[in-house]
Amino acid sequence: MKNILHITCSSRGAASESTRLSRFIIERLQARDPAAVLVERSLSNDSIAHVDCGYAMSQACDHDVSTAGSMARSEVLVRELEQADCVVIGTPMHNLSVPSVLKAWIDHIVRARRTFRITESGKVSMLHDRAVFIAVASGGRFSGERARQADFLTPYLKAILEMVGLKDVTFFSVQGTAAPPDILADARAIAKQAVLAHLDAHDASMPASPNDITEA
Repeated sequence: MKNILHITCSSRGAASESTRLSRFIIERLQARDPAAVLVERSLSNDSIAHVDCGYAMSQACDHDVSTAGSMARSEVLVRELEQADCVVIGTPMHNLSVPSVLKAWIDHIVRARRTFRITESGKVSMLHDRAVFIAVASGGRFSGERARQADFLTPYLKAILEMVGLKDVTFFSVQGTAAPPDILADARAIAKQAVLAHLDAHDASMPASPNDITEA
């Protein structure tokens, strides 16, 4: 793994639960590969404007009618994604779904003729797959036996990322961030344990390198 792209979405910055959990994921990835280069993309600090008219017209045509404005920004973001061997996204759940800043990023990287193409049989992805880890923070619970709210975030992100070729998507979450401190502490610990278990299982499933095999 050469490059890790870290995308953060919370306006609370480093104090947010989603950012903390995503940074924990990155710490564990870097522990496995200290040479990995980290690329940071803070959507809350570096706001991405909604797509403009030229971009919208391009998506409705069979060619790009513009290379400026949103199209130029889109190209920067798509190349950033293409160069990443692994993507880590830290996002809160806003009103049962993704925050607007993450939706704006998605609208730039899900682009006809660039990250997917349209055929008679449907849309075909154009990006190669890579691991995507998504750290979600939610004030309420949206999964498990104690779920009390709907979840439109995880199915949407799975579907939209798969559309451009990113199928290896894993979610981790800190749920109930509005709960009392002791309950929140338990939620944090459960999320971290899930990260460690997933990465340990991944390491165990990897074939041994020839350099790791010794003769009996």
